[in-house]
Amino acid sequence: MYEDLHISELQHRLAAFEDPQAFKELFRRFQPALKKFAYSICHSHQEAEEAVDDVFMRVWQKRKTLDHIHNLRLYLYIATRNFSLNQLRHLRRNPSLQLEDIRTDLEFLGANPQELLLSRELEAKLREAVAALPPQCQTIFKLVKEDGLKQKEVAELLHLQPKTVENQIAIAIRKIGQVLLAYRQEQPVRPPSGRG
Repeated sequence: MYEDLHISELQHRLAAFEDPQAFKELFRRFQPALKKFAYSICHSHQEAEEAVDDVFMRVWQKRKTLDHIHNLRLYLYIATRNFSLNQLRHLRRNPSLQLEDIRTDLEFLGANPQELLLSRELEAKLREAVAALPPQCQTIFKLVKEDGLKQKEVAELLHLQPKTVENQIAIAIRKIGQVLLAYRQEQPVRPPSGRG
C-alpha cells in the first residue's frame, strides 16, 4: 500500500512539475524488474534493455499526461510487453548472439565449498523447476512471485481471467514444491558437525 502511494506521488511529481528526480526514482524502482520481464519475452539482454529504455523514453516524453494513468505499474508492464514484442520481431529478422548473453559466475572464495555446492544445486533445481513450467504458467509465476505484481494486474496485462492466473500460480507452486521435495529426499543425511 505504501509503495503504491509512493509510486503515485512520483507519478504526480513527474506529471505536474516535470521532476527529473521523480523520473530517476521511477526508473531505479522499475527498471530491473521490467528488464527481466522484457528478457522473458525477447531472450536477449541487449534487446530487453533497449525495450525498457524505450518505455522510459516514452514515459519522459508523455510525462505531462501521466496523471491520467490510473495504474502506472501496470502501464509500465504493458508498455514493456509491447516494446519487447517489437524487439522480438526485430530479433527474428536480424538474429545475433550478444556477449552479455553468455552468463559466467565467479565463485565467492570465502564460502564453505560443500554449502556453496548445495546452495548452487538447490538454486539450479529451482531454476529448472521454473523453466519446466508451461510458458504461460512460467510467465505468470515470475510476474507474481519475482516482480511483485498482483494477480489482478497480471490478468489484465496478459488478457486473462483472474481465475486463470490464480490456477496457474497454484499449478506452478505445486510443481515447484514437488521438485524441491524430490531434491530434499535425494540429499544424504549429514551427521552432526560437532566432534564427540
